[in-house]
Amino acid sequence: MSRLPQPSSRSGTKSPLKTPSSPTPSSRATPTSTLGVKPRIRTQSAAPTPSPRQQTLRSQPSLKALKPPRSPTKSPARKPQPLPAEDVPPPPPKPQLSIREQIALRRAEAKKAMSKASPSSAAAGEFVGLEDASPHTFNQPPVVDVDLGRWSIKETIERARSSGAINLSSRDLPCLPSALFEIHLGIKPEPLKSVPVEPPITTATSDASTIRRKGGDAPSWYEAQDLEILKAWSNEILELQPEISMFGSLKTVDLHNNKLTALPDSFADLTALTSVDLSHNQLTVLPVDFWALPNLTYLNLSHNALAALPFSAPFASADSNPLGRTHDPRGDWFAQSITRATEPLPRLTTLEVSHNHLSANSIDHASDGPGLPRQLTKLDLSENPLGKSDSLFRALGQLERLKEINMQRADIGDESFPVSVFASSPGSWFPALKILDLEETHVSRPVIEAAFTPNVLKQTLQYDITNQEPPEGVLRVVLGKRVVKEAWEIEAERRTKLRRAAAAPADSWSSGPAQSDTNITRSKEPWEIEAEQGLLSEGAKRRARAMAASATQSSSASASAAPTSTPGPSTPSSPQKKPAAVEKEQWEIEAEQGLLSAGARRRARAAAAAAATSATSASTQTAAPKTPSPTASPGPSHTPGTVASALANPQYYSASTQTLTLPSSAPPTKAAHSRSFSLASPAWGKGSSAGAAVSDLALAIPTATLPLAAIAAQPLARTLKVLILTGRRSDPSFSLPPLAESGICLPWLEELSLENCNLGDTVPVSHTDAGDGSGDKDHQRTSEPLLPLLARLFPSVRTLDLSYNALTSAALTKDALSALVLATTPPPNPDAESSAGSTPATAPRKGLRHLRLRGNRIVELDGFQQLAERFRGNRELPEWKLEELDLRDNEIGRLPPELGMLPLDVFLVDGNVFRVPPRRVWEREGTKGLLSWLRGRME
Repeated sequence: MSRLPQPSSRSGTKSPLKTPSSPTPSSRATPTSTLGVKPRIRTQSAAPTPSPRQQTLRSQPSLKALKPPRSPTKSPARKPQPLPAEDVPPPPPKPQLSIREQIALRRAEAKKAMSKASPSSAAAGEFVGLEDASPHTFNQPPVVDVDLGRWSIKETIERARSSGAINLSSRDLPCLPSALFEIHLGIKPEPLKSVPVEPPITTATSDASTIRRKGGDAPSWYEAQDLEILKAWSNEILELQPEISMFGSLKTVDLHNNKLTALPDSFADLTALTSVDLSHNQLTVLPVDFWALPNLTYLNLSHNALAALPFSAPFASADSNPLGRTHDPRGDWFAQSITRATEPLPRLTTLEVSHNHLSANSIDHASDGPGLPRQLTKLDLSENPLGKSDSLFRALGQLERLKEINMQRADIGDESFPVSVFASSPGSWFPALKILDLEETHVSRPVIEAAFTPNVLKQTLQYDITNQEPPEGVLRVVLGKRVVKEAWEIEAERRTKLRRAAAAPADSWSSGPAQSDTNITRSKEPWEIEAEQGLLSEGAKRRARAMAASATQSSSASASAAPTSTPGPSTPSSPQKKPAAVEKEQWEIEAEQGLLSAGARRRARAAAAAAATSATSASTQTAAPKTPSPTASPGPSHTPGTVASALANPQYYSASTQTLTLPSSAPPTKAAHSRSFSLASPAWGKGSSAGAAVSDLALAIPTATLPLAAIAAQPLARTLKVLILTGRRSDPSFSLPPLAESGICLPWLEELSLENCNLGDTVPVSHTDAGDGSGDKDHQRTSEPLLPLLARLFPSVRTLDLSYNALTSAALTKDALSALVLATTPPPNPDAESSAGSTPATAPRKGLRHLRLRGNRIVELDGFQQLAERFRGNRELPEWKLEELDLRDNEIGRLPPELGMLPLDVFLVDGNVFRVPPRRVWEREGTKGLLSWLRGRME
C-alpha cells in the first residue's frame, strides 16, 4: 500500500474540495519557500488526512498555484485557529432579559455609578442641584426609589424611620396604620370604634422585598429620626388614634380629602406643628386647646362643616394653664410637659376657612378678649353665610400685618359697611392691606367709597384687576364679576380720563387763565383736530370747503358795502350766512336720523306710535278727575307721578292682557375709545326724541329686581295678572311695602317671571315706606329665603319662572317646596274674607301649575324626592296642581326613582350630568316614558 502524499507547503495549493474564493486560514498564513522566508510549521491536528479520492485530485496542479506569490511585506497577523471538533456540543444560548429586567439592570448600573461618584462630591462640598443645598438633604444617604411600583405600606413606614417623613396618600386607608405606632414608638394603639379591624398593609411581594433589603437598609436605633412630616391625604380616614400625640416632633400634618368628623383632644398636644391641612373633610368642631398651638403658621380648614371659630376658648376658663401634661399609657414617667400659647395662635399667618357654615358672629373677634391671631396676613372666608360683618371688619382693621382678605361669593351686603364703621379712630385701619376680594357679593362700590375715605385709609383704592400684585400704598377692591385687565388697558383708560379732564375746562369760559394755558400748550394730533372739526370723511371735507367759499364771498360783499354804511349796523351781514348752508343728500339725512336699515325705520315708526299713544293717554288722564292714593303721599324730593306714569306707560303695561313688563337692567355704558368716531350717532341721539323719552321712563322705575313697593301703590296692582321681570340684574333685591307684612299686594297675579335676575337662595329685602314711592329711601336690608318669600307674597301665582339664576339644592327643601307648590284649602267661613274692593289679608294658595328652574346650580333633588313620598300609596293628591317641571341645564347627578310617582305632564331634564337613565328614554317616549322608567327602577 503506497504512502499517502502530505500536503505541500507551497502557496496557492489548496484542497480541490474548497473553492478558490474561500481559502483556508492555514494556506493564507503560510508564505512560499521560494522567497527565502522560513515556512511556518503546521501541526498535524490542524490538517486532516486526505482520502484517496482527494489524493488523485491533488496530483493535478491548480491554476491558482501558478499565480505569483504574495508580497513578503504583508506578514500574516492572524494565528492559525484549530478547527472545531465534531464531538464538542455547542454552548447553550444566553437567556434573553425582559424589558422590565433590562430597565432594572440599567437603573442599578446608573445608581452604582452615582454612589461611587457621590462621596467625592460630598466631601468636596459641591452641590449637584438646589435640593442638595438644603441642610436637611445635604450629606444624607440617598433615597432609594422603587424600580417597578411604589413601596408597600409597611416598608414605607420602616423607611420613614431614617428620613423622618412619611407619605401614605391615596391608599384607601380607613385610619392611620397601627404599624406606624408599633415601628416608630413601640406601642400598639387601642382599636378605634369606627374601624375595629384594620385591613392588611403588606403583600407577599412586599414581604419578600423587605427580607432582601432588611440587612442593608434598616436603620440602627441611633440612626433613626423622629417623625416630622405626616401626609395621608386622599384616603378614607374616619378617625385618628389618640396616641398620635406621642409624635411630639411632628411639624407638618396633611390629612385633606378624607372623612374626618372630629379630632382627638390629644391632637392639640402636638405643639411643634407649623402646617396643618384638614381641608375637604367633615369637621364640625375642633379640640379646645387646638387654638393654643404656639408654632402653627399655616392652617387650612376649608370645605368642612365648621359653625364657629372660638379663638378664645382655651383662655376662657379661670383655671386655664398654658403648662399641661399629656397622658401616656406607659406611665407618668414618660409624660412630657406641654407648653401652650398664652394667646390664640400667636404665629399663624395664613388661615383658610372657606366653604363652611361660619357667620360673622360665630368668629371670635371680641375686643375685650384675646381676639383674632395678631400675626395674620391672609384670611379666606369665601362661600360663608357671614351676614352683617361690621364688627368683624373693625376687628380685622386692627391687625397690623393683614395683607389679603378673600370673601368671594359670601353672603355679605352693604349693611356691613356703614358710614360710621371706622369713625372711632380715623387713620389707623388696615395699615398693610393690599387685596379686599368681595367678588360676586351684594356689596356695591358707592358703599365702599363712603366707608373707606382718605381719613380712614391711607391706601389708594383701586378697582382694576390685574395679574400682578398691587404696589405699595394701593388697596385693590374686587366687586362684582372678576374682569382681569392688562396693564396697557389700565394705562390707556387713565390717559383718556386725564385727556377728558384737561379738555373739560376749555368748553366753559369760567376757567381760569392757568387752565386755559395748559389747554393751549397741550398738543393734539392731526386726526384729533380733524375729528373735532368733523373732517374725517370726504363729504365733510367738501362741505367744509363749500362753507369756506361762501364765507369768503360774504366777507367780500360786506367789505364792498363798508364805505357806504356805518360800522355800527353790521348785523345785517349775519343773515347772509344762512344761504351758505350746504344741502345734504338723502342718505346723509337718513344716517343722522338712524333710518338706514329697515329695522331702524320700523323702530322709528313704533316709537312715533308709542309717543302718540302716550300723549293721548296723558291728555285723557289730565281731563279725568284724579283720585289720590290713600297709601302714597308725595314727598318733598320726589314726585309720585313720575313712577306712576312710567308704570302706566303702554310701553310697559298692557291693559288688555293686564301684563306689566319692567325693563331689564341696561349694561353700564362703555366709554368710547379715544380714537373712535361716528358722525351719525350724535345726530341720531339729537334727532330721536322717542329714545330719550324711553330712557327717562326707565330711569324713573326703581332699580330693585322686584320693586313691589312702587307697583303696589298703583291702581293697576289690583287687577294685575302677569308680571315679567326678566333680566333685572343690577340690584338683585326685593323692595316691599309695609303692607306686605300683613296682606297681599297683588291678589290676582297668575304668572311671575324672574328669569336671569341673578337671584340666589336668599334675597336681600328692604321694607320701604309708602310715601317713598320709588323706593329710594330703603330701610336696613335683611336676607330672607327666596322660595318661602315668593310663596307668602304671591299665593295666587300659577306660573313661576326662575330660570337662569343662582339657585342651589339647599333652597329646594321639602318645606319650601310644599309651601310653594301645594295648594291650600280655603277658609271655612267665606264671609270672613275681604270684599272685592279691598285687599285680603290672607288668601289660600291656588297651587303652582308650571315651575321653571332651568339654568341654575341644582345638584340634588332631595326636596322633590321627599315631596314625592306623599304619593306612595295615593294615586291622587288634591293639593297637587303641578303639571310642568323644567330642570334643564343644571348639574343634577342623579334622578331619584321616587320622582316617577309625580303626576307630571311635562318633565324636562336635558342638559344635566347624570348618565342614568339614558337619553333615549325620554327622547323616544317623552315624559310618560321617563316617569314609567323611574317607577320601574323603584320597584
